[in-house]
Amino acid sequence: MEAIRLAVNGRTDIGQIREENEDCIRWYGDREQPFAYIVVADGMGGYSGGATASRIAVETLERHLGKLPDGIFLSCSPEQQQLMLRATLIDAIDSANREILETRHSHPQLSQMGTTLVVAVIWNDFLIVAHIGDSRAYLWNNYGLQRLTRDHSVVQEMVDQGKITEQQAQESNIRNHITRALGVSDQVEPTINSWTLTESALLLLCSDGLTEYLDDHTIERVLATHRPALECVYRFIDDANQLGGRDNISAGIMEFSTMPDTVTEASNEAITLKPRKEDVTVRKEQR
Repeated sequence: MEAIRLAVNGRTDIGQIREENEDCIRWYGDREQPFAYIVVADGMGGYSGGATASRIAVETLERHLGKLPDGIFLSCSPEQQQLMLRATLIDAIDSANREILETRHSHPQLSQMGTTLVVAVIWNDFLIVAHIGDSRAYLWNNYGLQRLTRDHSVVQEMVDQGKITEQQAQESNIRNHITRALGVSDQVEPTINSWTLTESALLLLCSDGLTEYLDDHTIERVLATHRPALECVYRFIDDANQLGGRDNISAGIMEFSTMPDTVTEASNEAITLKPRKEDVTVRKEQR
């Protein structure tokens, strides 16, 4: 096994306009094992509702992921460990969805709440990402920037169908209409993908308060040039605030590196996700 170093950092900010931060973020890096994760949730649902939903989501993911890596996990083969990570994420997301729904039912004032979610976990050279909604994950390495998630949103479906361009989606007045969220229905369908990391890379997770202002080219430029890399989170949030900061802003950075003599050429495969028709559309509330 190659010598792997993981470092992680995160930050959330209320922005320039909102009266409450409905984003929530958690990050963790194990001091003994090559294990780290970031969780970002962007809540919706009016005063206190969005903040409650996002907090439930990240705390539930944190609680489930906090049980790893335990003795049983460490005794398993790499293939079994990867399956356990995937199963842990699925179980955690289902649990978060149930808890948000239960809280909605028991607190009428929170009946409109829900949240997006994006979570990334690295174990050794294995990366797994799950997401619901339009909070995103990106990977940057020597090949450039790759978006690892595809928004569950109305405008993304329109882009996939060729009806609008990415630039038009960025400027659309319905860009905050999402088609999947936690806490909306009994069944939740996260998109989960995984990769093997074969060279040093930076992983960015963020809410749409960042991507509303910074396009992929700008994100790539910052990740490629700003050092120390973990301080990119402060740069991203400062830039989004300077450009308007109309929404809450969250960013988490994970730095994956290997020993110089173990770096091998990475595969830069494009990711293709099939668009699907959604039966629920959720508009993240603007105030």
